[in-house]
Amino acid sequence: MSKLQVLIVDDEWNMRNLLRIYLMKEGFQVKEAATGQEALSMIKKHSFDIILLDVMMPDINGWQVCKVVRETETVPILMLTARTETKDKIHGLGIGADDYLTKPFDSKELLARIYSLIRRSTITQVTQPQQWVLEFPELNIFPDAREVRIQDVLVDFTQKEFDLLVALAQNRQRTFSREELVERLWGHDYEGEVRVVDTHIKNIREKLQKAGMSCNPIQTVWGVGYKFHISGETE
Repeated sequence: MSKLQVLIVDDEWNMRNLLRIYLMKEGFQVKEAATGQEALSMIKKHSFDIILLDVMMPDINGWQVCKVVRETETVPILMLTARTETKDKIHGLGIGADDYLTKPFDSKELLARIYSLIRRSTITQVTQPQQWVLEFPELNIFPDAREVRIQDVLVDFTQKEFDLLVALAQNRQRTFSREELVERLWGHDYEGEVRVVDTHIKNIREKLQKAGMSCNPIQTVWGVGYKFHISGETE
């Protein structure tokens, strides 16, 4: 069985060394990047099972790296940072990170989160692609290809944005609470703010509108959560 591939991105040598020693002891194949630019270069050349990404770096910060990676890759990203404010966590998750762990952290918790993200990513790759098209007025969603098209115009989404849109579209007319959506997308062990769902919904709506969709397919059900509905849709 091949070793799991992890990329550690942190400008502090002591942190990279600590993570490398611990993860190699657990059987991971480890590569390191000291800058955001170095990380992006390595991601283009290698395939990783997970990326551990520091936020504060001197050239390109972790948030910018995450945005660039999410344009083409679905690899799980766990952000590691000393920033503890809730708004920072929501921002990181909103731009495509899969989890967010603040420094200092317990090594056992880090490992648990790494395995959880890799496990969910593997399940997604195996079970989520479907051989059909979700068709709606103006909007077509291709779960197998992980593509969204507005009148044949391709719309780019992050992994979590796409998964959220599909979850709602496949269960149209059902209203989901934020808690239900968090458990579906982030898992029951997620400990962050449920308001991260709002950030993703806002991003989805803006991207669909910018691509030319004339209506908002994700409706807010006040006091409850969200549902998918398009007027004129054939049930």
